[in-house]
Amino acid sequence: MLPKLLDPRQILTVMDQIDRDPPSYSLSRPDALRRVFVTLACVSVSLLILHYAKHSYNLQALLVALAQRNGLEASAYTRLWFDSGWSQLWSYVWWTSWHWLCFLLLPWLVIRLFWREPLGDFGWRWGETHRHWPGYLLLLSPILVFVVLVSQGEDFVNHYPFYRDAGRSWFDLIAWELLYLSQFVVLEFFFRGFMLRALRPALGANAIWIMCVPYLMIHFPKLWLEATGAILFGLFLGILALRSRSIWGGVLVHAGVALSMDLAALIQKGQIPTQWWPF
Repeated sequence: MLPKLLDPRQILTVMDQIDRDPPSYSLSRPDALRRVFVTLACVSVSLLILHYAKHSYNLQALLVALAQRNGLEASAYTRLWFDSGWSQLWSYVWWTSWHWLCFLLLPWLVIRLFWREPLGDFGWRWGETHRHWPGYLLLLSPILVFVVLVSQGEDFVNHYPFYRDAGRSWFDLIAWELLYLSQFVVLEFFFRGFMLRALRPALGANAIWIMCVPYLMIHFPKLWLEATGAILFGLFLGILALRSRSIWGGVLVHAGVALSMDLAALIQKGQIPTQWWPF
């Protein structure tokens, strides 16, 4: 896999091999049409819900409504929310929960109700990840070098970590990273597990190209370099996921990149935690 990934001209050759291997094109035309319809309908609904529901103002509005229902003033609740010191962390708990709902629960319901296939077949097993470690290392290494270079820039340190109090204490940093990294587990399942495994029997290796489009689009709110890199990143992770029959290599790559970016930004800002508890 390593020479093929190093030579961009071989991408189509690798995808031809994916096309020839089962379960590519294993469905009849009517079954393939229905498979694509159900899969992309689920993807559309999941991304739509996530885009509008993940924001913290929805959590604040919900809690205000609950406070008012219990006879409490909304202004008193608002002061309590912002003065607690934990409002942003709870916002990211909300954010992560919606990723789990949209990227894991909804696809699982589709797999369970429509296809009745084992969830493990959609990338949850380790598979042959260990055999493809050169490919994953090839993806991770230049990104880590790039992180070191761009971490000197003001845009970078102002953008990462997303949780602004991550450097306040070790509890804040660990809690944030657990939330952040768990989001990458369900993200990899959604794009490299659910989408690829669901579409491959109908569309063969073209499932990779289809997966890359929404994967690029979820990166639009991020820095333009990160969004641009998501095109090739999604392509190579898709190929490796189908070859290894697992999402875990992609999870490890994402975890390595995310941790290195957050730590690099904290080091540049001089905000490495010095205490275990913030108060």
